[in-house]
Amino acid sequence: MVQRSYGEACGLAHALEVVGERWALLIVRDLLVGPRRYTELRKGLPRIPTNILSSRLKDLELSGVVRRRLLPRPSSAVVYELTEYGADLEEAVVALGRWGARLGTQPRPGDVVTPDSLVMALRSVFRPEAAAGPDVGYELRVDGAVVHARVAGGALTAAPGPLPGADLVIETGPALGALLHGTLTPTDAITGGAVRLTGDPALLDRFTGLFRIPPPAPRPRTGA
Repeated sequence: MVQRSYGEACGLAHALEVVGERWALLIVRDLLVGPRRYTELRKGLPRIPTNILSSRLKDLELSGVVRRRLLPRPSSAVVYELTEYGADLEEAVVALGRWGARLGTQPRPGDVVTPDSLVMALRSVFRPEAAAGPDVGYELRVDGAVVHARVAGGALTAAPGPLPGADLVIETGPALGALLHGTLTPTDAITGGAVRLTGDPALLDRFTGLFRIPPPAPRPRTGA
């Protein structure tokens, strides 16, 4: 591994030397959801060239962030997973996701939504202080990605896939960002057809209270 050095005695500089390369943190993001085969990582990061994915995985493995594990028979497949050291990045990745979510309510043309990115987005904008009350389960379907979130005892569990017996199933698209930013109200989303619900519609209000993107980042002022 040829490691870029910033030449500074600084923890942040050292961290960037390990995970600052393009795509590296997105690989970590997906592995925070769970172990993945190479093909699953490739599917979850559809824009990454295969040679770059292989290179980043090798670098992360040599840095002690990622390891390979052979699944038991009859699978005998190799999966990539985070080491304990790599899993320590979760707090930083979640915080960066929350910070980045403030940059806009609408996806850019060509942006994709994957189950792993959606799971980590929910973890990033979850508000534990709003989690008092009865346990609740949501299934979220966004542009073909299906994930679920359960809030129980004030804690969030989010993972890819459907949730049998979900209290509310939410089907939506780009409107999700506006809902979580608070620029689109649940009532307007329902009446305008921006969401389709199966279950108690009142639980959409609770959803937007549990998951909320902080206020948008300030825009640069134009010259006078």
